[in-house]
Amino acid sequence: MTDYNIGAKIKRLRLAKKLTLQAVARETGFSPALISQIENNNVSPPIATLSKIAKFFDVKIGIFFTEDEEEYRYEVVRKEERKMIPRVISRAGTNQGYSYESLSFRKQNKKMEPFLLTVSEKAMEENTYSHDGEEFLFVMKGTAELLLEDERITLHEEDCVYFDSSLRHRLLSKDGNEVKVLAVVTR
Repeated sequence: MTDYNIGAKIKRLRLAKKLTLQAVARETGFSPALISQIENNNVSPPIATLSKIAKFFDVKIGIFFTEDEEEYRYEVVRKEERKMIPRVISRAGTNQGYSYESLSFRKQNKKMEPFLLTVSEKAMEENTYSHDGEEFLFVMKGTAELLLEDERITLHEEDCVYFDSSLRHRLLSKDGNEVKVLAVVTR
């Protein structure tokens, strides 16, 4: 597994539009410090944060996971080729207790983005996210707790949920043990 250079891609988008960190922060609702940390690859943003940044720059979220400009009609990604997004950090700068891997990074202009989400520890905070699109989550391992608006929904192995991503949401480990989830996100 290798890492993406998401920060450099965001910085290229920002510089191409001749925008300051402050301008991007103001329009996305994130702090200039967080945008800078993301651009310098010091932290990896949650999917919801990437979704908001992609929307601001009017690009598909998949642009952050592509390696080249070639268009593929189909894609096979071997287990050892998956790309890990480690150190997911919240807007407040705290560890979110999860990481994710892109399961499709060569095919461009996709209508959906598949990820393997691993919740590895009990989160210290239960902040929620929202963004455009829809999400499908399938629990492959462990017991998860989905915060969805004001509800707490327990999901066991092989349970799944489909929801509008504009609802405030957050996936947690119910008992602090590792949870693996197939997540498919649309924009």
